[in-house]
Amino acid sequence: MFFPLLSPNAKRREQSRFLQAGNRMIAGLLFLTLPLVLSGCAALSTRSLPQPPNVPGKALVAGVPFFAQDELQCGPAALAMALNWSGVAIQPSELTPEVFTPGLKGSLQSGLIGSARRHGRVAYPIAGSEALLAEVAAGNPVIVLVNLAFSWYPKWHYGVVIGFDQGRGEVILHSGLIADEHLGSGVFLNIWQRSEYWGLLVLPPERLPATVKEEVWLEAVAGLERTGQWQGAAAGYGAALKRWPKSFAAWMGLGNSRYSLDNLAGSAEAFRRATRIQPKNGIPFNNLAQVLDKQGKRKEALAAAQRAVELGGPLVDNFRHTLEEIKAQPAPTNKPRRNK
Repeated sequence: MFFPLLSPNAKRREQSRFLQAGNRMIAGLLFLTLPLVLSGCAALSTRSLPQPPNVPGKALVAGVPFFAQDELQCGPAALAMALNWSGVAIQPSELTPEVFTPGLKGSLQSGLIGSARRHGRVAYPIAGSEALLAEVAAGNPVIVLVNLAFSWYPKWHYGVVIGFDQGRGEVILHSGLIADEHLGSGVFLNIWQRSEYWGLLVLPPERLPATVKEEVWLEAVAGLERTGQWQGAAAGYGAALKRWPKSFAAWMGLGNSRYSLDNLAGSAEAFRRATRIQPKNGIPFNNLAQVLDKQGKRKEALAAAQRAVELGGPLVDNFRHTLEEIKAQPAPTNKPRRNK
């Protein structure tokens, strides 16, 4: 039995971060109403974006296509822009069945995240202005959720931030029916804060965010595993290991992904690395034993399985089961080779 990368607590954290808030926020409004709605924000539009260290005063992400949204289709349109930028050629209409909920007349955040994963991309959440500016400056477009009306009468909308100009006090978005729209920083912050400054990166799995955090990245890559995107998951864990070469969770995830890709030698090597990082943890020994057994390396498999049992822990019964299964395998016979 292979064991998952994330613990139940980590999975609950991911669901809380990505899904619980998202299920309250339905977005599908056309941006045609923006001038009327923003007139109510004029008195509050003096706020400015922060200036994080090592971030330039202006930036524009290249290569982000624009798709004008159909009615109630800001979710598919925003996701299509991000996916195409990341290298996935797709139209908003192709995404509508995946992200749009007709009964709600909009798209949930969880729908965008799930769809991005199904297309082999890492859905990485960010929050706050400093992270937004750092990511855009690094060349990463950011899907944002804004409320164009009021807290008591919300009109949720997705746009894609592609640039900013601190000197002019502007944020640049692809949104609704308008490409490269320049919106005042204060107005943008006022409508964005109503989603608790929620943002989403849609990245190729080998590309780490500028503001990457190890645990958040690994949780996002694990989402690719749960959708069966093993090649993308392996690439995502590989990218993590370039940044954090001693990451136990990344080596375990890489071992699981390679195993699902039938790369047994690579899987075994990943689990061996994990055993060296946490030599008193039985899980990597248990997984290594199963890979070695599938490779026909029975003696090594028995040694790894026995070690897992010796280390014990809450999963020791599972380790014993693995050991007994390997013991039950018939011993390989050494057949004489024929001379050709």
